[in-house]
Amino acid sequence: MKIGIIREGKMPHDHRVPFSPEQCRQILELFPGTSVIIQPSPWRCFRDEEYLAQGVNMSEDVTDCDVLMGIKEVPLEQLIEGRRYCFFSHTIKKQPHNQKLMHALMQKHIAMTDYECLVDPEGNRIIGFGRYAGIVGAYNGIMGYGEMYKLFKLKPAHLSHDKKELFEGLAHIGIPNIKIIITGGGRVAHGAEETMGAMNIRKVTPYEFLNYSFREPVYVQLHSHDYHESLDGKPFSKFDFYNHPEQFRSTFLKYAGVCDVLIHCAYWDMRAPVLFTSKEMSDPMFHISVIADVTCDINGSIPSTTRSTTINDKFYGYNPITGKEEEPFKQGTITVMSIDNLPCELPRDASEGFGKNLIERVLPSLLDGDQSGLIDRATICKDGKLNGRFEYLKDYADKSDQ
Repeated sequence: MKIGIIREGKMPHDHRVPFSPEQCRQILELFPGTSVIIQPSPWRCFRDEEYLAQGVNMSEDVTDCDVLMGIKEVPLEQLIEGRRYCFFSHTIKKQPHNQKLMHALMQKHIAMTDYECLVDPEGNRIIGFGRYAGIVGAYNGIMGYGEMYKLFKLKPAHLSHDKKELFEGLAHIGIPNIKIIITGGGRVAHGAEETMGAMNIRKVTPYEFLNYSFREPVYVQLHSHDYHESLDGKPFSKFDFYNHPEQFRSTFLKYAGVCDVLIHCAYWDMRAPVLFTSKEMSDPMFHISVIADVTCDINGSIPSTTRSTTINDKFYGYNPITGKEEEPFKQGTITVMSIDNLPCELPRDASEGFGKNLIERVLPSLLDGDQSGLIDRATICKDGKLNGRFEYLKDYADKSDQ
């Protein structure tokens, strides 16, 4: 099989790649008979010369590759008919801005394997960039707190060469005895915990967080059962919550009264209650002054997340009284970070972590005829037709004029 690593064409250009130069060489060693072709690119986090130094072939022409792998959506005019592609298509939720892409994938008889849909037989995702979203999101939250109170200045994450340099910067700041909340229990939340570990911030229990004062900064990790209760008064049931979240109410406000920085990493179902309302944010008892919304659900679980921010302009201020946006770090406002492409701030590390999982968990299935069915489960369409569990996209895929 010939694997083509395509140049990122979507604007603005993503700097991440499916495989680092060393990983491309590793593929050639681990899978005899497989070849890797790299399209040259001036904006990758790894230079073309780094790939060439590892003995990887480079070519502008990738039309003869069996599978073409990238990160973001491929511009319509760059799609090669009849090939298999692997990238994040952002189509499975019927995203309006990618409807033309969905139609083009069908029209060009492309086999579209979406990384987001790579799941085990139980439906659990096996690959993604969530860990680095959490690492950078938590870092930005601490950066925002330092700016808010003029305590310290951190180098922006995207100006750091890698995670090592990022964490080294955290070793030189002094953090007061603040209380930090991390929501969620997946890869994103675990990434945020890594950043807490780099600062040697102690983890406490929800009870300790609510009831004790500390002489050092601490953080708590909250799961769904920590801040939800059933409307009918029954004991919390994880099964009921994930199947009928509309039957629960949020009790998060009790934590908001003693929290300084919220790092929101928990998946949110649109049927579920919001963490807190805009009215609750205007209550004098609401104590959170910095919100790093790693999930970046616009107008979702956090009312102050009204738009996404960017890597170069990370923060805005939210006035809880007026509900309007203001300048960041201003007294009387809540500082909000809501970047929707956080892993791009550490593209080298994020790419290496992603590539490692691809090699270990995905490439074997891609190269052995997909005996496990992993690739087929993640293939949205092929041969001009929707595949298996993605037939619900029919009305979306049939319309190309929106």
